[in-house]
Amino acid sequence: APSLSPGEQRTLERKLKKERKKEEKQRLREAGSQPAPQTPATPTPVPSGATLALDYLCSWAQKHQDWKFQKTRQTWLLVNMYDSDKVPDEHFPTLLAYLEGLKGQARELTVQKAEARMQALDEAGAGNPDPLLLGQVQRVRQVLQLLS
Repeated sequence: APSLSPGEQRTLERKLKKERKKEEKQRLREAGSQPAPQTPATPTPVPSGATLALDYLCSWAQKHQDWKFQKTRQTWLLVNMYDSDKVPDEHFPTLLAYLEGLKGQARELTVQKAEARMQALDEAGAGNPDPLLLGQVQRVRQVLQLLS
């Protein structure tokens, strides 16, 4: 075999090590872990992002001492707040109250996105007064009034 430089030697050794690991895993899989027979026990349902975000919002509204800021929940709320299917009407006033506390970058971005959305909705709704769009327009207006 042609002599390899130290760098090429290392690369080759790494490749071989990786392949050995892969084969080892494969052997283990074939040997011991035949898939266990599925028991018909109902799995615990994983709460959806919507459920978690709305629980987060309600917890905030009730001033729970165990409430903690969670960026992922806030982000979900900010992304979905104009969709009445995801944030039902009964939760929207609470969400507006929550938005009042937005500061800095989050507040500025929310205003910018609301303005852009308002423009898009105006253009979309110009010739077509879709009740779904009107609901969104109303929500966007409320957010803009609150934050600007």
